[in-house]
Amino acid sequence: MVWHTVPRAVQLLFPRRIWRRVPSENRICLTFDDGPVPGATDYVLNELARRGQKATFFMVGDNIQKHTSLAREVMAAGHRVGNHTFNHRNGWKTPNADYLQNIRAFDEVLGERLGIQTDLYRPPYGLMKSSQAKVVLESKKIVMWNVLSGDYDQSISSPRILEESKRNTVSGSIVLFHDQQKTQEVLPKILPEFLDFLIERRLETALL
Repeated sequence: MVWHTVPRAVQLLFPRRIWRRVPSENRICLTFDDGPVPGATDYVLNELARRGQKATFFMVGDNIQKHTSLAREVMAAGHRVGNHTFNHRNGWKTPNADYLQNIRAFDEVLGERLGIQTDLYRPPYGLMKSSQAKVVLESKKIVMWNVLSGDYDQSISSPRILEESKRNTVSGSIVLFHDQQKTQEVLPKILPEFLDFLIERRLETALL
């Protein structure tokens, strides 16, 4: 089951996590998780560039290590990078010490390969223990989302993914897509029309 929009009650349970932008600004934040992955990330970059739009990419450290040049392309295009752990770890299933070390491992490879650091963090699957979050919040902002495209779920049709993404996206939304192997085939079917939808609604894309 995919929650295309996160219930307000869930957001209120974790008030220190970022779920949305200020609605009055007529802006949204586009985010992409799990890259950089050839065939997916470069496709996203091209579509964004065609429209002059910006996004925040929550990358996996191992993918930065494997595809450093592609990660550099993201930076060169003026987008922002966030920490998504080194190995896409599920916080609920990972001991605290291992989980926090995986986050630090991402920071190390980001510094080594791209020469930057980031204060943005997004937990894989959106899952992390409160004890883990407490430590992460000492140095980073935990960025969640309030619109989930569901692009990774192969049981959902492309028209449904597009419909739900458009229906739930309003000023202030943080929208989540994925630039990974599972979404390579579906992204061309949904992303161009969704990006055009933002232009039609005069919703500016802003970096986190």
